[in-house]
Amino acid sequence: MFTFEPATVEDFDRLLQLRLRCMRESLERIGRFDEWRAYDRFRNSYRPHYTRLIMQPQGELAGCVAMGPADGDLRLEHFYIAPEQQGKGLGSAVLRQLLAEADAAALPIRLSVLQQSDAGRFYARHGFMQTGEDEWDVYYVRAPQAGGQPMEKQLR
Repeated sequence: MFTFEPATVEDFDRLLQLRLRCMRESLERIGRFDEWRAYDRFRNSYRPHYTRLIMQPQGELAGCVAMGPADGDLRLEHFYIAPEQQGKGLGSAVLRQLLAEADAAALPIRLSVLQQSDAGRFYARHGFMQTGEDEWDVYYVRAPQAGGQPMEKQLR
């Protein structure tokens, strides 16, 4: 259904355009769409060495995702599926693979989503729990699991 390819510094522009396509509606909904702010935020957080291109079998870019270490956990960010590819199960398939990697490493995954974004429901369906929020973002964590159960349940 998809393959991962490593991202490079040269992928920045096309991934920025993907980000804008994916987030524009959500940002407009809360009155925060600004291309320059989106560019600046992406430029300051783009870590190509932790970013993967999500490729379709025919070699077309379907999205991207970044997951890498941050303060002893894994940080999931810049998870964008091209709008025309959304709703087909691709995002769930990608996330399941990332969750399996985190589980194998026995590390929790942390992420944030924009307030009022549909992404919050997506992550909740995949076992993420809300840990807080601020004016613009909602924060989530998913504990590592072993054998399909959260590790804290396995230890009881």
